Amino acid sequence: MGQPLVLACGALVSELRAVLRANDLAGSVEVRYLPANLHNRPDRIEPAVRALLAELDPDAQRPVLLGYADCGTGGGLDRLLEEMPRVRRLPGSHCYEFFAGSALFAALHDAEPGTLYLTDFLAKHFEALLWQGLGLDRHPELLPLYFGNYTRVVLLSQADDPSVVTAAQAAAERLGLRFEQRHVGLAPFAEAVRVALRPSRKVA
Repeated sequence: MGQPLVLACGALVSELRAVLRANDLAGSVEVRYLPANLHNRPDRIEPAVRALLAELDPDAQRPVLLGYADCGTGGGLDRLLEEMPRVRRLPGSHCYEFFAGSALFAALHDAEPGTLYLTDFLAKHFEALLWQGLGLDRHPELLPLYFGNYTRVVLLSQADDPSVVTAAQAAAERLGLRFEQRHVGLAPFAEAVRVALRPSRKVA
């Protein structure tokens, strides 16, 4: 069995590095990141993961953690897990769930389904990933089509960074939505990573 491999979304770089360092895992796993803008075309996530797995683990000998939830793949990543028992992914439908923890995320969603969630990364890169990524810089008339059913923006903040809060508030104002912040830190995410990397499950 080779060195564990982590294939993660580029939106998780800062948080994943912090968690691996805190758990003395930084030198014991290989980490590769896929482009964060794949989330604008989630149908491309599974093929991109498969291609990187074929490159980095052609003999299927390494335990692998996917630094993704389902992330809009419609079960595509779970089908990959069924084919490859050595591969695991983080829990939940979206990164918001493993950052907040399933209980808090479910409560937020049940209270107000029309919520747009931002992480620190998404708040800092709102312009490139969401505004430009959805073409709103070229076609602002599409704003009601994309966000007409939303009522609020919730920042699930990991770091205590006032500039991130300011960026998220600006994003909410630009979208015409109410703003809230929930500081979740890194504890739920760290636990999800620890569980996924725990060598208790037999790897095929």
